[in-house]
Amino acid sequence: MNLILIAVISLGAIALILALVLYGASRKFAVYEDPRIALVNEALPQANCGGCGYPGCGGFAEACVNAPSLDGKFCPVGGQGTMDQVASILGLVAGTADPMVAVVRCNGSCAHRPRTNLYDGARSCAIEHALYGGETACSYGCLGCGDCVLACNFDAIHMNPETGLPEVTEDKCTACGACVTACPRNINQLRPKGKKSRRVYVSCVNKDKGAVTRKACSVGCIGCGKCVKTCPFEAISLANNLAYIDYDKCKLCRKCVEVCPQHTIAEVNFPPRKPKEEVSAPAAANA
Repeated sequence: MNLILIAVISLGAIALILALVLYGASRKFAVYEDPRIALVNEALPQANCGGCGYPGCGGFAEACVNAPSLDGKFCPVGGQGTMDQVASILGLVAGTADPMVAVVRCNGSCAHRPRTNLYDGARSCAIEHALYGGETACSYGCLGCGDCVLACNFDAIHMNPETGLPEVTEDKCTACGACVTACPRNINQLRPKGKKSRRVYVSCVNKDKGAVTRKACSVGCIGCGKCVKTCPFEAISLANNLAYIDYDKCKLCRKCVEVCPQHTIAEVNFPPRKPKEEVSAPAAANA
């Protein structure tokens, strides 16, 4: 009986000592977490899309709390309303950001970009891109497997069965950037929605020389530079045989669209152009 009692007392004493050690360690190595992090996290949409540049809403909430200001921090899913709520919790001023939307910089549909071979493998753009140049002569264009569609958590992008290209539903797009990251050819890009949701951009990423590009795709950029010379705002640059429109400089005049011989420059949500009036030749003088 004495042995059992001694064993119980010994185990109890060991347990008490270990409990005291654990308590002391927890106090010494305790990590303080600002309670505002939980409040900010609750205000966020919990999409965990990474569009803010941080690993999920929790990481973004911690970054907001630890930062002296909210400059450069924006939740694309929650938008300005969410950022105003976060600013109210932290006693800071919310920064503003232009609404963004994803655009697909490839217009090489089945009609414009003829198929030269057939890919018979796993339906993945990443895998096909790693294996070879693709089913067409353009090694820069959309592969059409839909990795961007699978990456979107908001049902904002779908493959068009007729063109074989992804199309973005503007009203659903939150500009999280998941489709941008998923595309192995950097075709998708986030651009400002623009005034009245109007945008102008070069719908091509082909960097081959003009003759090679024209042979591969009838609407590919051939690097002729006509758009660069026409733009009165110096918003267009030409590098590696490819034109690019700087959306910060572009004034949406659309002069570049008119002069592009390949019809590569996309214009979105503009009203139909007015037909040009034909200038009649002056009547010949009566003899």
